[in-house]
Amino acid sequence: MTGLTVLRLRQRAAEPELMDDPQEEGAELAEAYRRLRTLNKLFGASHPVLFGVRKLWQDAGRPMRFSILDIGAGSGDINRALLKWADRNGVRLHIVLADRSETACAEAQRCFRGEPRVEVVQADVRSLPAASCDVVTATQFAHHFSDMELPAIISRMLNASRWGVVLNDIHRHWLPWAAVWLTTRISRNRMIRHDGPLSVAKGFRAEDWRRLSAKLPGYPLQYRWKALFRYVVVIQKPDDRNGANECAARRRQKAGKGRHVR
Repeated sequence: MTGLTVLRLRQRAAEPELMDDPQEEGAELAEAYRRLRTLNKLFGASHPVLFGVRKLWQDAGRPMRFSILDIGAGSGDINRALLKWADRNGVRLHIVLADRSETACAEAQRCFRGEPRVEVVQADVRSLPAASCDVVTATQFAHHFSDMELPAIISRMLNASRWGVVLNDIHRHWLPWAAVWLTTRISRNRMIRHDGPLSVAKGFRAEDWRRLSAKLPGYPLQYRWKALFRYVVVIQKPDDRNGANECAARRRQKAGKGRHVR
């Protein structure tokens, strides 16, 4: 770690990742997704998105059935934690994994073969239909866009959701940068070696989320730092929140208070 690296991390990196290239398909990209699954386990990638989804679900009155669309899902591995959570709480959860990459979709289909609650579609964030799911999630997806592009991208995601959006992304800091750099040196995959550290450099700090919030007037944005240098960002749709509160009151009257959520 050099002083120059720390200095560069003060601003979000603008360099594109190799995996951003739509021409990059095939065996090398499939291997990169497999390596990413290992890194996601190692760095606890599923916990922040579970936290955000639970918050929106609770605000919606803890319905026993709801849907999630995970955009830029890659192989979708972090959603296993959501399925286990749904099982523990008796929730009927349907998850759509959406990615523009044909290779990513093939990996997702392989990972969730035989799982009827998971659907895989090849789709771009800019073409999502309106109100097509309750919650839109995006893990390590937002950092692929510049500060100028992000408001429009988030607006697309909000338009596709009924309750709101959960972002799960990387804290831009020298410590995770060094950890990812060291971890990816053991890989021979050029995408992992190049994109791993770069993804941290393209990540976020608290001030980045505050600037994004200012560009999304009318949509309450809450961000929270989570372990192993991640941020979870919950953006709630105000109109749906009001309706959700009424729905929550009705469900509490029927089900009673004190239901334990695990």
